[in-house]
Amino acid sequence: MGTNRKEEIILTTLELAAEKGLAGVSMSMIADKIGIKKPSLYKHFSSKEEIVETMYQFLREQSKKNANIKPVDFSQLFQGKTAYEVLQGVVQGYVNMNHQEKLLTFYKVIYSERSIQPMAARIVAEETERMIIATKQLFYAMEVHKLLHFENADMSALSFAMTIHGLMDYELDQKYGYGKEEHTENNLINDYLSWFCKENSVGDGD
Repeated sequence: MGTNRKEEIILTTLELAAEKGLAGVSMSMIADKIGIKKPSLYKHFSSKEEIVETMYQFLREQSKKNANIKPVDFSQLFQGKTAYEVLQGVVQGYVNMNHQEKLLTFYKVIYSERSIQPMAARIVAEETERMIIATKQLFYAMEVHKLLHFENADMSALSFAMTIHGLMDYELDQKYGYGKEEHTENNLINDYLSWFCKENSVGDGD
């Protein structure tokens, strides 16, 4: 029952934050909407910040499950694939995960408040760091399996992760600003992946 209540608190907070912004949501408001007393809420979470941090981890894990993202076995991931196909699959998985409805709602709230809420900025930075670390691990493995070659794998991973991140943001801005669908972003990402694989192909510029 405790887990269900925690999930209910998380999803109720998300609903309120989407409507009022994080700053506009109080612990009393969350308790009222659920229909419990404020002290009962504090049995599960000590603060709104703790709810939001737990929400991030919870929604991320749920979205990974929904997008069918499993721990990576690089040998299996690379088998019979070109560098382009590997990168396209990995990036598409990440896009699918971040476009799960509840996680997307969460990011909209967090992104809109990161300049005024340190907690929101912290979560955005944490997600970016996760992406950079995962990209570094992928690139080290691609180098070892001779799928791509990098002069500096760490810097390549940093620029790749930030570019994909930026293109995803650009697509969302277009979608919500102009009502355009996702084709623009997918085309831009695919063009970028194609260019990136050519630039870092094995045997080029050695």
